[in-house]
Amino acid sequence: MSQTQPDSPGYGLRRGILSPMEILAQSVSTIAPTTTPAATIPLVCALAGNGTWLAYVLATTAILLVALCVGKYACFSASPGSLYSYASMTLPQPLAATAAWSLLLAYIATGASVIGGFYHYAVLLFRDATGHSLSTVFLALLVTVISAWIAWRDVKISARLMLWIEATSVSVILIVVALVLFRHGWHLDGQQLHLHGMTGSGLRLGLVLALFSFVGFESATTLGSEARDPLRTIPRAVIQSALLAGAIFTVCAYSEVLGLRTVGQDLGTSQAPMRILAQVGGIPILGLIIDIGVLVSMFAGTLACITAAARVLLLMSHRGLTHSALRKTHQRHETPALAIFVTGAAAVLPVAILAARGASGLDVYGWMGSLATYGFIVAYALVCMALPRYLKSQNSFRPGAQIIPWLASAAMLLALIGNLYPVPEGPYGKLPYIYIAYLAIGMSWFFLRVRNRQPSVT
Repeated sequence: MSQTQPDSPGYGLRRGILSPMEILAQSVSTIAPTTTPAATIPLVCALAGNGTWLAYVLATTAILLVALCVGKYACFSASPGSLYSYASMTLPQPLAATAAWSLLLAYIATGASVIGGFYHYAVLLFRDATGHSLSTVFLALLVTVISAWIAWRDVKISARLMLWIEATSVSVILIVVALVLFRHGWHLDGQQLHLHGMTGSGLRLGLVLALFSFVGFESATTLGSEARDPLRTIPRAVIQSALLAGAIFTVCAYSEVLGLRTVGQDLGTSQAPMRILAQVGGIPILGLIIDIGVLVSMFAGTLACITAAARVLLLMSHRGLTHSALRKTHQRHETPALAIFVTGAAAVLPVAILAARGASGLDVYGWMGSLATYGFIVAYALVCMALPRYLKSQNSFRPGAQIIPWLASAAMLLALIGNLYPVPEGPYGKLPYIYIAYLAIGMSWFFLRVRNRQPSVT
C-alpha cells in the first residue's frame, strides 16, 4: 500500500505543526482516561459485578475493531472532519450527513458530560478545603470559557497541555493500582476470575457503559490538517489510544473491585473509590491527588471536545451542512474561532440549565455521556460499513477485508440495541428521543439546503 501526502485544502488551519505525541494527546484527552476509574468503572461494576474486567476486555476488543477501520481511512486521507470526512467519501449524502450530525452531537455532548464532572469534583474539593460551596453554574461557565480560549489561542498549546495533564493524572492512578496489587500479593482473584455472581444481562448493560469510557478515541483525526505526516501519525494515534486506554481500564477495573472488597466495600456503590484504594495501598494522600487529577482531567476533556467539535463543524460548513460563517478561521491564530465559540456554547448551555435546576455533576456526567454514546455509535457503525467500498476506490481491497468492518459494525449495532433495550428508566429513557429529534433537525437542514448542491471546498 502506497501512501501519499494529503492534497486536501488547509481550511485556514495551521499546517503540520503538531508532533505525533501531541496528536496522541488529542485522542487520549477526549477519552479522559483519569475519569473512568473514578466515575465510570463504579457504574459498570454496579451492573456487571465481578465481570467488570470482562466488560472492559470486550469493550476494548470492539473499540479496537473500530480503530482498525478508522486507521485504514486515516492512511489515505487527512482533514479536520474526522469520521464525517471518511463517511462522505463513500456513503450516499444522506448517510454521510447523518454521520456528520451524529459526530458533532457526540463531541458536544461529551464536552457537556465532562463539564458536569468538573463542577462535581470542584465543589467536593472546595468544600473539603474550606467548608463552603461554589456556584455550579459559575464553575461550568468558567471551565468552558478557559477551554474555549485555549482552543482559540493556539492548538499546539492546547495539545501540549492536554498531554501533560493526562500523563500526570494516569501515572498517579497506576501507582495506586500497583500498590493495591502488591499488597494483595501476586495471585489472581478467584471471584473475579470465575465471574462469581455475574449475570448475562448485567454484563451486557455493563458493556454498554464500558464503551462510553472509550468514546472520542478517534478524535486525533480532527487534526488532520495540523498534524505532521498525518497519514502515518494519525492512524498510529487512533490505534494506540484504543489499546492504551483498554489496558489501563481493564487493569483498573480488576484492581478496584479487588481493593474495595478487601475492606468490605462494594465498588458499585462507592462514592470515592480512588480515595479508598489509596488507603488500601497505604498512601491515603494519593487519593486526594487523584481527585485533583480527575478535576484537571475533566478540564482537559472539555478542551479536547471543544477542539474536536469545532473542526467537525468547520468542515460541515465547508460542505454546506451548516452556515457558511462557521468556516472562517482566525487570521493570526489560524483556529476556527467562531466554530469554537458555537461548540463551547452548545456544550455549556444544557449543563448550566441543569446545574441551575439543582442537578448533580455526576447526574449530568451520566446523562450527557449517554447521549453522546448514541452519536458515537451511529458514526462508528456508518464509517465501518463504508470501509470496504472505500478500499476498493483506493485499489487497496484485499480478500477478507470485509471481515473486520462487519465485526466492528455488528459490535456497534449490538451496543446500540443494548442502549435501547430494555428501555432505561428515568431521564435515560428520554435520551433516544432527544437524539432522534436532534438528528431530524439536522437532516431537515440537509434536505432543504444541501441535497441538490455540490460540496464546497473553498
